[in-house]
Amino acid sequence: MFISSEQNQIFHLPIIRQPDFIYVETENKTFALNSAPEEFRLQDVTVFCQEQKNGLTISLQAEQSLVRFVTLRWCMTIPQKTRIMGDALERSYGDLEWRGMVPERYFPWYFLITNGFHTIGCGVKTAPSALCYWQADDSGVTLCLDVRNGDMGVFLNGRCLEAAEIVMEECDEIRPYEAAVRLCKKMCKNSLLPAKPVYGINDWYYAYGTSSRESILRDTKLLMSLSPNDGNPPYAVIDDGWQQTYAPGMDNDGGPWSEANERFLDMKTLAQDIKKLGAIPGIWFRPLLHQKQDLPKEMYLKNRSGRLDISNPKVLTQIAKDVHRFNDWGYRLIKYDFTTYDIFGKWGFHLAPKSSLNGLRFQDNTKTNAELIRKLYETIYHAATPDTIILGCNCIGHLGVGTMHVYRTGDDTSGKNWERTRKMGVNTLAFRLPQHNIFYAVDADCIGMTGNIPWDLNKEWLRLLQNSGTPLFVSADSNTITIEQQEDLRAAYQQASKQTNSLEPIDWLHTTCPTKWMVNGIITQFHWFENTGLSITSPCE
Repeated sequence: MFISSEQNQIFHLPIIRQPDFIYVETENKTFALNSAPEEFRLQDVTVFCQEQKNGLTISLQAEQSLVRFVTLRWCMTIPQKTRIMGDALERSYGDLEWRGMVPERYFPWYFLITNGFHTIGCGVKTAPSALCYWQADDSGVTLCLDVRNGDMGVFLNGRCLEAAEIVMEECDEIRPYEAAVRLCKKMCKNSLLPAKPVYGINDWYYAYGTSSRESILRDTKLLMSLSPNDGNPPYAVIDDGWQQTYAPGMDNDGGPWSEANERFLDMKTLAQDIKKLGAIPGIWFRPLLHQKQDLPKEMYLKNRSGRLDISNPKVLTQIAKDVHRFNDWGYRLIKYDFTTYDIFGKWGFHLAPKSSLNGLRFQDNTKTNAELIRKLYETIYHAATPDTIILGCNCIGHLGVGTMHVYRTGDDTSGKNWERTRKMGVNTLAFRLPQHNIFYAVDADCIGMTGNIPWDLNKEWLRLLQNSGTPLFVSADSNTITIEQQEDLRAAYQQASKQTNSLEPIDWLHTTCPTKWMVNGIITQFHWFENTGLSITSPCE
């Protein structure tokens, strides 16, 4: 454990109070608001800061001004001999870590600061109406509320927007991990968890879009031969590549989602065949890319090549129809993907505070981006049958709490490149595990088995996941899997079908890739590196 020289020093972050400064940025200017008890006002813009027993609610009201950002600043002294960690806006990208004071570093949603003895966590409650970014330096704490509509200021027209509710957790003499868990519980408004543990197969990380009806059924047969017969059947998830319009490439794997291609023929009978084998059928789709361009023109974003405008009610109706269709076909896990990228044209790590959104405009300019995204997630959830598992990928997790049973917390692992799996998978499991079974079930992504990754390394990733108590998905070609691997998977599925294990990173204060983990109360060592060290290639290949 990290212990600073001031290990017994109690420090405070007095944030549940009126901020010392508030700045508002509109389409025309940036200005400081004049303070009054519980409100800051200038011209037609008012920011309300309402202190409550367990938090501070920040609301915004404006008449004609188009507001882009609200920035709040609390002045205080923060000890420098501490470490700080935060969350990711969307998925993490192998970049979460505890570090010393870095003033320009920002933390979406929440952050924790510790000296090893005393830990404080600050965050906003889930499902806010703004994208929220924290920043800390030795003179204070800043919270930036991004209330834009697209790349423009939101037009509230007199509406009072509850932008965010700030909460804080202060802990003495407990592990920083437990403090993170407590903070997540305090931030969570309305969680949504699977009724039973979720596990199974996903074809992406060995097939990469080349699967077929035959390969899916072959893989499902193998899955059922390795899974326990304990009343909790596994899922067989068909990932990208089944749709009629599929072609490799970022802009070529969209809808429409009404017909399969010649490799799959009929998705309804495929679901029936999967179910006959004993598995639960699952399906992937990308709701906001409709590349066929056969929908009414007003449903598309301008200059965004087939991307749909989530502010248009017709778009939400279309997406709900897609979800209904998947359920009618027989699919009971729906994985939806790429919504953040298709809305903003950027990955999460490029969405820094106040970053340009390249002139993005929605037809309805009266809702914030966060409100529109929440409505999209709610539409997908409410359109599905009650027994359907909703799995969000490339989504904004904090906005999706209450509408996703399972959330893909990190960028893709790989069936080809071990460094990608190590960097993305291990990091996201360690640093977002405190959210597990509080916000949603945490999915750190698949075991990709193609033969390109040494099994002694991939087996370590499998061992970590099967002991994590989180969902386990395996991508393995049933034609090439070895007897040894089958037995390892059989043992993993036995644990994954119950998910009763507890896991905690032990050395996460010192590394982005923890090797020491507490598994069911026992410190266990994991090995992530080859004897030759890291391969000097991009982990994002």
